[in-house]
Amino acid sequence: MKKITLSKSIIVWSLLISALVVVASLYGLLDPSIYSKETLNWATQAKGQDIGNLLAVPILLVCGYMYYKGSFKAALLWLGTLLYLIYAYVVYAMAVHFNMLFLVYVAILGLSSYAVLLTIKDIRSREGVYPKASAKKFAAYTIMSIGVLFGLLWLSEIIPALIAGNVPKGVVEAGLWVNPIHVIDLSVVLPGFIITGYYALKNKPNGPFFLAPWLTFSVLMGLSIVAAMILMTVDGVNAIPPMVMVAAVVVMSSIALTIYIRRIT
Repeated sequence: MKKITLSKSIIVWSLLISALVVVASLYGLLDPSIYSKETLNWATQAKGQDIGNLLAVPILLVCGYMYYKGSFKAALLWLGTLLYLIYAYVVYAMAVHFNMLFLVYVAILGLSSYAVLLTIKDIRSREGVYPKASAKKFAAYTIMSIGVLFGLLWLSEIIPALIAGNVPKGVVEAGLWVNPIHVIDLSVVLPGFIITGYYALKNKPNGPFFLAPWLTFSVLMGLSIVAAMILMTVDGVNAIPPMVMVAAVVVMSSIALTIYIRRIT
């Protein structure tokens, strides 16, 4: 495997993004005014996301450093963490009422997006040898299953509402016009999961490459959802059944990612 040679900009990206994420997340968790205009449901989801974002910071820093030192495996995990942050801060920037952190949200979104755009070519040019047979198939079927599962989950909420001429219950509870999570998931993320898994099974180049980043994304996003559901449970909402389902997704994604990433050479 070729060694990745990058300037110190990779460290700068990681440090800047991490610092801003810590600021935004801690303010969101500790300052009641940040989500004071949101419904209880949406504010709780935002706080769960804040917890997930804090969990992403050490991964971004450690993997960024290892990527800078030449680890292709770390580069894939770093990329997946950035994809997670892009997703998270699209939602913050577009669906949280204007507050003192607005420009921080925008800065994180911009920095994370350009970090991906400016490094992905280098990462692709340094690809290692991906695992074959069982490890790849397990990772591919896992990410495809998650894509199908959440796709059906969202459609089961959206389609009946469309037929009845109503607004989906989740959108009403969040106090939104449209849920950006539905938009991003159904248009980009979930199709990306399914296409990546399919391409990996067919040995097309983009499939094996994106398996690890998307699985990393799945783990981090799942952890943030579990955190939100724990907060809902504390507030008296019965969120245990969906929390168990999402926790299972996190476990399966973690197992698939660990097996897959360890067998890349």
